[in-house]
Amino acid sequence: MQFVKDRFNYLFNSTKGLILVAISMVAIVTAIWGMLSGPMAEMGVREVVIKLLGMKIVQAEREGRIIILYHSIAMAMVAIETYMITGLLKMKAFFKTAINAIITVGYILTMVFGMGFAYFGRNWAFHGLYITGLSLIFFAGLMLCVALYPWNKEYYITDKDYAHTKSGLDLERVAFFATAVTTVISALFGAVPGSYFGNGFEVFLAENVIRYPEKTTMEFSVIGHLHIMLALICVMITLIIGRWLNFKGILHKFAMPLMILGTIVLNLGVWGVVTPLEPVAHMIIYVGATPSMFAALLLLIWSWGKLIKDGTAHIVKPTFGQKISALLRDPLKFGPTWQMLFMNFTTSGIGIFMAVKLDEIFRVWPAREERIELTGHWHVLSAIVATIILMYYGDMNGFKGKLRQWYGWSIIILSDIAFGAVTIFEMKRLFISEAEQQPLVNGLMYAIDFGLGMLLVILAVLLVYRLTDLFKNKGRWNEEIEQELAQEVNQ
Repeated sequence: MQFVKDRFNYLFNSTKGLILVAISMVAIVTAIWGMLSGPMAEMGVREVVIKLLGMKIVQAEREGRIIILYHSIAMAMVAIETYMITGLLKMKAFFKTAINAIITVGYILTMVFGMGFAYFGRNWAFHGLYITGLSLIFFAGLMLCVALYPWNKEYYITDKDYAHTKSGLDLERVAFFATAVTTVISALFGAVPGSYFGNGFEVFLAENVIRYPEKTTMEFSVIGHLHIMLALICVMITLIIGRWLNFKGILHKFAMPLMILGTIVLNLGVWGVVTPLEPVAHMIIYVGATPSMFAALLLLIWSWGKLIKDGTAHIVKPTFGQKISALLRDPLKFGPTWQMLFMNFTTSGIGIFMAVKLDEIFRVWPAREERIELTGHWHVLSAIVATIILMYYGDMNGFKGKLRQWYGWSIIILSDIAFGAVTIFEMKRLFISEAEQQPLVNGLMYAIDFGLGMLLVILAVLLVYRLTDLFKNKGRWNEEIEQELAQEVNQ
């Protein structure tokens, strides 16, 4: 009995344990439901999985199933980011414990009963529990806002290396607070249309209505919710990585006000989509996105500069090659900011180009091509966040030596192969005709399947390693929870 109690205590009462559980659940859902994708259907795998697991698939309900699948995974990702925040930032012990407990119950209810309702029959009690899970996550978000309240003088700082006001207000904490508050408000942005299901409002996928000449307020709200929630997840992971890497100095003092400004303006633009400001809402969104992206760039410049400086500290006049070697020496510290840069070539840059040339190029294409671009854009952005989380988690696990190198570079290289291939597939109509595309498409599909498939293999190896460790009496899990308890005592 003590064996189970100790493991349960680690998995649900420590930051690393909570992240491990959430990553495991996302990995299981991704691996199983990934078998229902188009490429798997072509190979006959999809039908085997459906029959083997007893899924009840009705084609007319596809949109509803996909939306519940997305929410189930997204809520686990939000929970992971929340665990990282409660582990990195100072807050009262009560808030840390309560927030972690509530959001854990919330995302598990959402995922288990949401997927049960969507794919294994229409048990409406399951749907009620799915909504209950989402409500608990929302409540945990409200508590996080209270816990992060930056105007509590207990959290004021005086260290000149970090961005703060003359009175000592921690601007980094303000950025976390602003992101948390706008996330909670933007969650309502999607919850309101959801409350009208069955009352004149039907489920739809955003990519399917892009060319409708007129959209309802509810449709605009859902589309806005999709975009802003994904953007806020990206903003939050940027702040988390900055905190983890101990971002500071003059660039930190510029980056934090920019991040606060960008986050607020970006949200105002998205919320404006359902108001009379709709004609200029996209311009406001672009204005808001620019400071946030520039703040992330400042983090990248600082991080790479620090890696180079630390790696060449023993050399009087390092050469260019030695600087590059120092930069690439630690893939888990280099990888997150590299992924942020790579994201500009696969999502952000592509998205801006598409917006600028929308009527001139993309609306001339068949609707299917524009739909592919949008779907790929959202999926790659989400997956990049997932790879950053995996690299941070690898560092939390204390990976060293060759294991650290293999783990980090495998995630970077394999994900970038897959995401690069997706980007070329999205934009293929710019440089190849439909009649000649098939050889290119086949090659890109192989690259995507290989990259993502091997990433899942790496994740599976990581999870097996952690599962095996849990069966050891004096395993790594025991050391981790003792270290966390010691840190809490010191605080």
